[in-house]
Amino acid sequence: MPHPFKVHRTAEGDVSVLHLEGFLDAHTAPIFEQAIQAELDAQHVRLVVSGEKLTYISSAGLGVFMGFIEQIREQGGDLKICGLTAKVRQIFEILGFQAIYDMVDSVPDAVQRFTSVPTREA
Repeated sequence: MPHPFKVHRTAEGDVSVLHLEGFLDAHTAPIFEQAIQAELDAQHVRLVVSGEKLTYISSAGLGVFMGFIEQIREQGGDLKICGLTAKVRQIFEILGFQAIYDMVDSVPDAVQRFTSVPTREA
């Protein structure tokens, strides 16, 4: 039985927030890809991905993050990750994502990072 996956979009000023829910794997990764691409097509490059309801992520799901980050940053934006459950966060940390992405606890914290840090240091 397939596991459901949803992406729900909200906005906090000029920051787009993508709320992930369920299983992000090879079957559902295209849904996440389409959501990020829709933001880029709309010239929204300040993105927050909330994983509060993300219960599982596979390498295909992680690949979506990696597939877009360079393009987002080339356009002057960034992608911040927040609200991961301990289980999902551990996967991100094992793979070193905290060295590439700003990972914070909540959506307000992530949005605040856009307003308090004008540029990302390399």
